[in-house]
Amino acid sequence: MKLSVVIPVYNSEKTIGPLVETLQTALAEVSFEIVMVNDGSRDGSEKVCKQLAEHYANVRFISLRRNYGEFNAVICGLNWAYGDYCVMIDDDFQNPPEEILKLIKVAENDGNDVVYTYYSKKEHSVGRNLGSKLVNWLTSYLLNKPKDLYLSSFKLIRQEVVQEITKYKGPYPYIDGLIFRITRNIGTVQVTHLKREEGASNYTWQKLISLFLNILFCYSSLPIRIFLPIGLGLSLFGFLLLCYLTVQWVMGPDPKGWQVVTATLISIGGIQCTLLSVLGEYIGKSFMAQSGQPQYVIKYNSAEAI
Repeated sequence: MKLSVVIPVYNSEKTIGPLVETLQTALAEVSFEIVMVNDGSRDGSEKVCKQLAEHYANVRFISLRRNYGEFNAVICGLNWAYGDYCVMIDDDFQNPPEEILKLIKVAENDGNDVVYTYYSKKEHSVGRNLGSKLVNWLTSYLLNKPKDLYLSSFKLIRQEVVQEITKYKGPYPYIDGLIFRITRNIGTVQVTHLKREEGASNYTWQKLISLFLNILFCYSSLPIRIFLPIGLGLSLFGFLLLCYLTVQWVMGPDPKGWQVVTATLISIGGIQCTLLSVLGEYIGKSFMAQSGQPQYVIKYNSAEAI
C-alpha cells in the first residue's frame, strides 16, 4: 500500500464525511487507506465514521473511550497505518486533500523521512497563530529544531519512521518530539491553508499550556541545565551576602539578627523551591509514565470487527 491517511476526529460530524469523499477522489491515482480515530467526540462523529468505514473498503475506524488529546489519537492511528507513507491531516478541511500528492512527490524525489508543510498565509485565529509561534520557538531550543522549520500538524512520515515512533509507550506522546529523536532527514513543501468551514477551533490556551509542559519536561533536560546555574547563582549570592554581614559584624555596626536569618532563608529557600519544583515535574511525569496509564483505550475498531 502506497499511503495511509491518519485523521484524528473530534466533534466533526459535518466535515468528516465530505473530507473522506474528497480524499477518495483526490487520491484516486494512488493506492491508499484512511484511518480515522475518534478522540471522544461529543457530537455524532462516531456514528458518521462508522458509516464511512462500512461504506468504503479502504476506510478503517477506531473510536477511543474518551478524549485523550490529538497526539494520542494520532499515535493510535499510526499503530494501525500500514502504507509506505503516512500523512496526518486535520478533520476541519483547512488542508485541501489534493495537497497530499505534493508531500508524496517531495518525499519520493528527495528521499525525506518526514515532510512538513508550511503556509504562505495561515487562516487560524490570532491566538492560535501566537501559540504556534510560541511552540515553534520552544522546540527550536529544546529539540534543536531549525528555526525556519514550521511544525505543522499536516505532514508526511515514512513508514520506517512510523514504526520507531510507535515504539513509544508513554502517556505523553508528542509526535514532533519523537520525530526529532529519530531523524533529521526532513523536507518541507508549501501548501494552501483554507478557512475553517464548520464549527469552532478546538484550540485552547489550556491545551497550549499542557503541550508546553509536555515538551519542556518530557522531551528535554534543558530545565535542569537552566536551573543549575540559577541555583549556583543564588547560592553564591547568599554566600556573599552572609560574608558582607560577617564583615559588618566584625567592623560594626552589628547586623541585626533578622538580617542574617533573612539572607540565609532567602538563599537556601529559593534554591530549594526552584529545584524542588523542577524535580517535582520530572518525578510526576516519570510516575505517570510508569503507572501504566495508557495512551488511549480503544472503544471500537473496524479492523478487528472484520
